[in-house]
Amino acid sequence: MTTVTQPLRDEHKESLPQMQILQRAADSVGEEPTDTVRRNVDEAYEFLAHHLIPHAQAEEKALYPVVERVMGAPEATATMRRDHVEVGRLTAELGKLRENLSGSTADASGANRLRAVLYGLSALVKLHFAKEEEVYLPLLDKRLSQAEATEMFEAMEAAAAGAKAANTAA
Repeated sequence: MTTVTQPLRDEHKESLPQMQILQRAADSVGEEPTDTVRRNVDEAYEFLAHHLIPHAQAEEKALYPVVERVMGAPEATATMRRDHVEVGRLTAELGKLRENLSGSTADASGANRLRAVLYGLSALVKLHFAKEEEVYLPLLDKRLSQAEATEMFEAMEAAAAGAKAANTAA
């Protein structure tokens, strides 16, 4: 059965293989050669910085205001917005750790922090998607018309494109 929120469900589903790189990168730290770890970390960082964070920015501009309106609660998405802040913070930390990933091996404390950041991001992103899928999207499926959903998704696409352009320019 197709729902009005199917486009977002599809986007989440398409992101799952990319999200698995976070786990794979964390698993490789201390277990794989540094070049392999570096490639995995680079791939994870690129996914976060150029796909997931623009997606989060689009949610904040276009999805969450609709959720708040439908729920009649202006702060209904505050915890989800906080998830986005933490993903951004951890992604910035990953970027710094990534810069320090040089030479043949990373020091033990750097490796431990890198692993912790990657595992933390993996868990946080999976939980965030689950909360959207299990709480917000069923609510929107019940309360939005197809036209309202289409308008929301068009606004999300525009916001994501703007965020990607801004992130690329930065």
